[in-house]
Amino acid sequence: MSIRVLVADDQTIIRTGLRIMLNAQPGIEVVGEAADGLEAVRLARELRPDVCLFDIRMPELDGLEATRLIAGPGVADPLAVVVITTFDLDEYVYGSLRAGARGFLLKDTGPDLLAQAVRSASDGEALIAPSVTVRLLQAFADLPAGRPVAQPVAPVTAREEQVLLAVARGLTNTEIADALHISLSTVKTHLASLMAKLGARNRVEIAMWAYETRRILPGT
Repeated sequence: MSIRVLVADDQTIIRTGLRIMLNAQPGIEVVGEAADGLEAVRLARELRPDVCLFDIRMPELDGLEATRLIAGPGVADPLAVVVITTFDLDEYVYGSLRAGARGFLLKDTGPDLLAQAVRSASDGEALIAPSVTVRLLQAFADLPAGRPVAQPVAPVTAREEQVLLAVARGLTNTEIADALHISLSTVKTHLASLMAKLGARNRVEIAMWAYETRRILPGT
């Protein structure tokens, strides 16, 4: 079955381009389009797509709040959201990840990475554009969160620590498996354990926790 996608962007030309690129990918189908945040939330709740692709800056309701309403903490049946934006170091992007987004892409992303992000989100994983992963997380690592950094409910093992650092540096599951000489399924097991211990909903929040706890420092 095809992965059903909802595209939301206030620019018609961007929506059209995304729709054309996604519909050209095998196993992906755009089932709805929205021109503002309120329409995006309405269509998301009505259509229940597998993945929502949201612009971060939209009229009526921005992508941050739209994401929070359909994917944020407390949402009983959250949808998968990928944020796509022109701005690679925008505080609203960091906020959207906090609100529950599973990915972050730039609007100049090619069709292959776009499709990969959609498939990752549909599979319950997360993808941030590799070119900005480290920059994004480093730039906002020192922002005051207004609360103490969460502590793991159980000690993080040495291997989990290696996986944690690899995720924070933007490596994919396959790259982590190759770098640590372990199987892909073992990587996924460690990620699931980390999410349980850290109370993280996805690998994006795992990466942010690594920066917040200063396991990764700017420039490293």
